[in-house]
Amino acid sequence: MSKTLILKPVLSEKTYAQSAKRVFAFEVPTDSNKHDVARAVEAQFDVTVTGVNILSHSGKAKRTISAKGRRVRDGREAAVKKAYVTLAEGNSLPFFAAIEEEDAKVAKAQEQIDKAAEKAAAKETKTGILGRKKKEETK
Repeated sequence: MSKTLILKPVLSEKTYAQSAKRVFAFEVPTDSNKHDVARAVEAQFDVTVTGVNILSHSGKAKRTISAKGRRVRDGREAAVKKAYVTLAEGNSLPFFAAIEEEDAKVAKAQEQIDKAAEKAAAKETKTGILGRKKKEETK
């Protein structure tokens, strides 16, 4: 089958945690299967896929009632199919790389702030003999 699959990455806290284990989640068309998803990921991202798990979620039934209550419409939410793709050792996808870089920048900035605070605290406590005399004279 030579169809092109549109892979939409699922970005959430759960998938961010799983990315450390080389497992990435994608929303895929409902008529796709594991083999199609594996081929599409390998072709689009130049990685080696070791496993694919598929989750099919059917849409919930919804009901809409007009203001006067005379018209009742029944409908359904769209069905969703997710594929959890496990990559081979050493392979990764760039979805969470920006988030990890941002976390590293925040940590580095926090370290600099902590250093500056420690330096300011150390500067206040270090007063020589003359500094003590000045404080005693002002009292």
